[in-house]
Amino acid sequence: MFRALLGIALALLSAAALAQDWPSKPVRFIVPYPPGGGTDVIARIVQQRLSEALGQTIVIENRGGAGGAVGTEAAAKSTPDGYTFLFTLSSHTINPLLYKLSYDVERDFVPVTLIVSVPQLIAANPSSPLKNMQDVISTAKAHAGKLHYASVGNGTPSHIAGELLKLKTGVDIVHVPYRGGGPAVADTLGGQVWLLFVTMPAAMAHVRAGKLRALAVTTAKRNPGAPEIPTVAEALNLPDYEVDSWYALFAPAKTPAPIVARMHKELVRVIQMPDIKQKLLEQGGDTVGSSPEALDRVVKGELKKWADLIRDAKIKPE
Repeated sequence: MFRALLGIALALLSAAALAQDWPSKPVRFIVPYPPGGGTDVIARIVQQRLSEALGQTIVIENRGGAGGAVGTEAAAKSTPDGYTFLFTLSSHTINPLLYKLSYDVERDFVPVTLIVSVPQLIAANPSSPLKNMQDVISTAKAHAGKLHYASVGNGTPSHIAGELLKLKTGVDIVHVPYRGGGPAVADTLGGQVWLLFVTMPAAMAHVRAGKLRALAVTTAKRNPGAPEIPTVAEALNLPDYEVDSWYALFAPAKTPAPIVARMHKELVRVIQMPDIKQKLLEQGGDTVGSSPEALDRVVKGELKKWADLIRDAKIKPE
């Protein structure tokens, strides 16, 4: 009995020491999308303050492709030593339902915190005739199969939002998947595509500069960071239309629990700082800072929710 208690005491002391000594070198955040997209924007808002809080540099590594699956796989296969984390979007719970993946989102990751909740934004090139959501529907009906919409990629929340609009309204709009928010926004700015579905952080700077026209947000309520933008539900009288999305931090499975706890504590403290919270709000982000357990419940719940939607909307990998 004494030896067992001694062993437990030593383990607790070792865990405490581990958390205190960590980090002793730069910490890598894998962002599974290209620079300029919403995930990248949010990660860079917290990067500097979190680096200061931890006493080590946070290095952001962009690994885009396959709607986030490429970078997520890299994170899943990384050494679980507390020096690699996954900073991702809610496509984390959609990709497993569309693709055969080499990783399992529940088995291969441990949740740290859900950072912010954000709507998808529906926007248009200002030179297009799309001035509101009614214009989108009427144009799509008048020119079936000829109106295209850009998304962040197959299986992402922006793709889900676009396909749900088609399901609820019966219009035929062609999906054009990109390798992240940055490229999707760039082609919409350039006029190659008229219509864009993307997270608010990837597009709000362009909306405020007059380079994109905001048409609607996909959440049930207007976003407090841009209350002038209507919801799809109110613009089209579709009360059951809603797609919410989020940004969150995960660690590879088997990352030491004291390190996960320390990262959670420091990141939540950073995102509650008034200036950081304001920057997140300006990008359309409602600050959350959930517990790891709450994020785990979100992941489990959405795996069921999105499975039902993908079946009903007949969404297929492209």
